[in-house]
Amino acid sequence: MKIAILSRDSTLYSSVRLVEAATARGHDVSVLDPTHCYMNITSMKPSIHYQGENLLGYDAVIPRIGASITFYGTAVLRQFEVMNTFVLNNSAAISRSRDKLASSQLLARKGIDLPITAFAHNPDNIEDLIDEVGGAPLVIKLVEGSQGVGVVLAETHNAAHSVIQAFMGLNANIMVQEFIKEAEGSDIRCFVLGDKVVAAMKRQGREGEFRSNLHRGGTATQVRLSPQERAAAVQAAKIMGLSVCGVDMLRSNRGPLVMEVNSSPGLEGIEKVCGKDIASLMIEFIEKNINKVSCGL
Repeated sequence: MKIAILSRDSTLYSSVRLVEAATARGHDVSVLDPTHCYMNITSMKPSIHYQGENLLGYDAVIPRIGASITFYGTAVLRQFEVMNTFVLNNSAAISRSRDKLASSQLLARKGIDLPITAFAHNPDNIEDLIDEVGGAPLVIKLVEGSQGVGVVLAETHNAAHSVIQAFMGLNANIMVQEFIKEAEGSDIRCFVLGDKVVAAMKRQGREGEFRSNLHRGGTATQVRLSPQERAAAVQAAKIMGLSVCGVDMLRSNRGPLVMEVNSSPGLEGIEKVCGKDIASLMIEFIEKNINKVSCGL
């Protein structure tokens, strides 16, 4: 197969591992920066060009599209879809996952348990907003944030009111969520591929930091999931329409609570912690499913 990896940086761990895995299985693989792609949008002969070259003959695309280029990156991916190229995650699912508010609404509608979440536009609603999630401490999140950026823990009512008011004053779209104290600054990252959780790790925030992101100094250990946690992760991925994703959840007194579904989960942390060749599993998944598509299954 001829495989394209859409990534802005070919030296990133995830990009390197996917190239290694695809090459080891005999495939021709290229890393393409989606911001350098340009498209001819027509029903007669749609095409994508990259550095003067017409991108022809690609059998599959692995999107590794960062949040900062979601609009253009998904446009490029959509063009591959127009050209009937197999994509590991489709453009609509990626766009859906990047909208935290819409994602939460969709997951809640389908019965996935979430932290209590409130959303408002008018500063007159701040007091009610705080009450909706059970008061302080509470978590305030920018709807457009990623990797822990724009996530604030307000430990008192006054702090919560001030931070929400400040964000609203900047016309920022925010969500307010209940703080799950019993999670003790940790969360679970489930790596879902198809209809299975292929790896899972527990991420623990460093002392004094409630965010557990590894690049913020958090640590990670392999974790055994309960059947309920495994089912919630697979169901969340299915609802979002993603073939591969990272489902982040909290362990609460009322069971697992899904926080976010990440359409471009990093491989470095989870491969090293779990000792699994997830990159090869992703290539194998493409091989199996592209054959199903070609057979009309």
